[in-house]
Amino acid sequence: MAMMISARGRRSALSSLYSLSVYRPALVAASGKILRRPLSTEKTVTDTLDHRLRRDVRMLGDILGDTTINKHSGKEIFNHVEELRCLAQALRTGETGLSKLAEKVKTLSTEEILGVSKGFAHFFALANTADNHHRVRSMRESIQSSKSLGVPRQEDSSLGTIENLLKRNIATPDEIIKALGSQKAELVLTAHPTEINRRTLLAKHRDVAKRLEVLEQIDLAGGAEVTGRFEAEEAIKGLTRAVEALWTSDEVRRNKPTPQDEARAGIAVIEHVLWAAVPSYLRRLDGVLTETMGKTLPIHACPIAFASWMGGDRDGNPNVTPEVTREVSFTARKEAAILYLRDVRDLRIELSTTKCTPKLREIVGETREPYRKICLQLEHDLSATVDALQGMVDGHLEPDVQALPIHSQKQILEPLLVMHESLLATGQEAQANGPIVDVIRRVRCFGVCLAPLDIRQESTRHTEALDAITRYLGVGSYAQWDEKTRQAWLLMELQSKRPLLPRVGSSTELGLGEVVQDTLRTFEVAATLGEEALGAYVISMATSPSDVLAVKLMQKEFCMPWNMRVVPLFETLDDLDQSEDTIRTLLGLPWYRGNINGKQEVMIGYSDSAKDAGRMAAAWAQYKAQERLAGVAEDAGVQLTFFHGKGGTVSRGGNPALYEAIMAQPRGTVNGHFRVTEQGEMITQNFGHPGIAVNTLDTYTAGILHYGFEPPEVPSGKWRKTMDRLSEVSCEAYRDIVRRDERFVPYFRTATPELELGSLNIGSRPAKRRPTGGVETLRAIPWVFSWTQTRLNLPAWLGVADALSELASTDDGKATLRSMYDQWPFFATNIDLFETILAKSDLDIAEHYDKELVSDVKAKELGAELRRRLQETSAEILKVSERPDLIAYNEVLRWQLVLRKPYLDPVNVMQAHILHRLRSGVFGSPEEEQQLKDALVITIKGIAGGMRNTG
Repeated sequence: MAMMISARGRRSALSSLYSLSVYRPALVAASGKILRRPLSTEKTVTDTLDHRLRRDVRMLGDILGDTTINKHSGKEIFNHVEELRCLAQALRTGETGLSKLAEKVKTLSTEEILGVSKGFAHFFALANTADNHHRVRSMRESIQSSKSLGVPRQEDSSLGTIENLLKRNIATPDEIIKALGSQKAELVLTAHPTEINRRTLLAKHRDVAKRLEVLEQIDLAGGAEVTGRFEAEEAIKGLTRAVEALWTSDEVRRNKPTPQDEARAGIAVIEHVLWAAVPSYLRRLDGVLTETMGKTLPIHACPIAFASWMGGDRDGNPNVTPEVTREVSFTARKEAAILYLRDVRDLRIELSTTKCTPKLREIVGETREPYRKICLQLEHDLSATVDALQGMVDGHLEPDVQALPIHSQKQILEPLLVMHESLLATGQEAQANGPIVDVIRRVRCFGVCLAPLDIRQESTRHTEALDAITRYLGVGSYAQWDEKTRQAWLLMELQSKRPLLPRVGSSTELGLGEVVQDTLRTFEVAATLGEEALGAYVISMATSPSDVLAVKLMQKEFCMPWNMRVVPLFETLDDLDQSEDTIRTLLGLPWYRGNINGKQEVMIGYSDSAKDAGRMAAAWAQYKAQERLAGVAEDAGVQLTFFHGKGGTVSRGGNPALYEAIMAQPRGTVNGHFRVTEQGEMITQNFGHPGIAVNTLDTYTAGILHYGFEPPEVPSGKWRKTMDRLSEVSCEAYRDIVRRDERFVPYFRTATPELELGSLNIGSRPAKRRPTGGVETLRAIPWVFSWTQTRLNLPAWLGVADALSELASTDDGKATLRSMYDQWPFFATNIDLFETILAKSDLDIAEHYDKELVSDVKAKELGAELRRRLQETSAEILKVSERPDLIAYNEVLRWQLVLRKPYLDPVNVMQAHILHRLRSGVFGSPEEEQQLKDALVITIKGIAGGMRNTG
């Protein structure tokens, strides 16, 4: 690799990714998102930003190549990487074919494949870190740049939204403050296994990001000439150490993570990023309100909340036991107490003042430093709480939440508020608005458990448990009863004052089966964890009112001391269609209406519905289901909250434009509260850096605020009929292939790495709901992940061309589609998402997988048909958007794809070759087989990193 061999005067071949062509992104808004309309703001700003991004990538590439790979892997790996890169570049310019790249890969030894794939994968990871750093830098400067250039603030930031609402007289300052004080974006961190990187590597990439920040500060201070060359050299040495540590670490997970490991990863995100980001975001919001209205956010307000599924999501995961849930909950409490202990210690140092109100003096008594005395007591209680929780986790102490010195948010919040009130009352505004505000807001946001834990279980498990109970009681078989009989029996027992089961000390002593005991023990343990520790009880695969009533009965049976909300999750197309009847029936039951206190939550599943019916049909089914459910709740006078179970990719409901995702929701469905899952790699992408996390939180706030004052219009009847037909045609076309075509399963199993994805060890739960099932039991994540790797991305677009082409066959249909795209956010957002995923797809690469891996003639024919359908889909989408090329509106993404594809192509070709060798048994020894397996895992990570998509 000639460009990487010389350490002087030459750049790493990998580092040239961002210097291959002029890279001219539009001015990035404060949110970091790109609008659908092209921007043509001053070139000077974008040139400067571009130069710095290219500089950072070049520097990291040089360190990776010259300093790290050369030192630890040798010159030959350099040469192979360079040759593959040049061949891929020639392929993209039309000078050669993919066969040349494949021939080169076949000449590599197993050890060389491992080293080369590792080089590309690490470079993509470092380039992503530099991209994130640049994104933060851009966001930091965008407001000033927009102001100086006379460009309006983008409305997907709270500043742009508030300015827009005020300028157009949509809302008054008081109305905006009131809305911000009551609205909530609740972000649920999940253990869904789409983060492919080990926690160790994520931590090291955070280290790289910190080093880039240091260099940025030196640059802002005038560079090495002003700051001092020794400081700059030390910063570069730190980067070199970090990159070398990445290269010499094992990037392959050797064991599947446990649910406790996943929970610790979630806690780490809160500790290392969100703990600082939340108060920073709220201070930014205060600044926005001060600038636009001369007001600040009330101290009690926090428009953001967090929850977690890590350690509570037991749907199909036998590793999440009741004991695991308790351990995770106690661990989160302990970590929260540790973080608050650190904050309170800092406050004690800060608040040395002796001035206080009589109210505070009455609390502390005669002492010279009243604030410090309160802090000392809090420190003592928090420290004792940490020790007690550790004892409970270790099994030395009886697990009793109420026995903890600090077991409620109120116990931390009240003394903090008393101190804050005293500082304000005694004229010490500067200290009152200092760090104590940040601590108060953290308590409001994170409580005593960091993120309340949701419990999720499949409805069939509850049916199985109740069936065992009714048989034990001798009243029949619950599983064999019809829905009406089930409801009648459940309501009778819910209103009974006697327990359902005899109190024999434990559910395990009733002689019930092991699986049933686990289900019952979950309720038993949940009842002891405390109200602030738990969020919702989510029922996956919910189909009927009895599914909800069954959980309510179990909660009553195990004496849950509070009314934990029960949330049905509607996932498949049929379940979404029937959801209205389910909720209407529930809200029509007097006992149920009296139990829920006027509030109901419903979860909409995006992943399984798209896997069931295709992305277009699923999106419309989700939209209509929300409309109908909102109408049912309004008729019943019940406040309805929707919980959106989205993944990171388009195929699983993902939308990188968070603001547009909120504004595309049906009218009357957000209502100030937006609850959504943040999964896997999206946690890293949205919250992996404090600056990006602040921006993500700000974008959620802006979207909910804008929606509240200007909800989207209700689509016309004509548009609805058009969407009905689009949905019907796309669903049939999708199912014709996925369900009914006998060639499909053999093709899927051979043309993608689906069977090998288990080697990633990326999650604690099995890939299938049932180990012996086929594709129909495959979870949505490996289903999408497999197609993403081959860059065919089939689940996201299959069926779309069939639907659009039928509607566009007439002038009236074509005009209707265009008007929908121009005027309906829901439709426009989905068309843009299809366009994005099509731009990320690659026909030649997908065909290469077929050539390498598919031997069955019929399966090969299907592969060719699918690629033809992909081309047709691109053409139909462009007819609707009326653009000359895919994502012509998004200059940044276009250049990213142009520049990354020559680096992705070799990795895809290596992966196909590795799969062929592993499946054919073409290796000489067990050691060589293990090297190939490691290389496969690395290529999977490399492709995911290069495309910034997994499952």
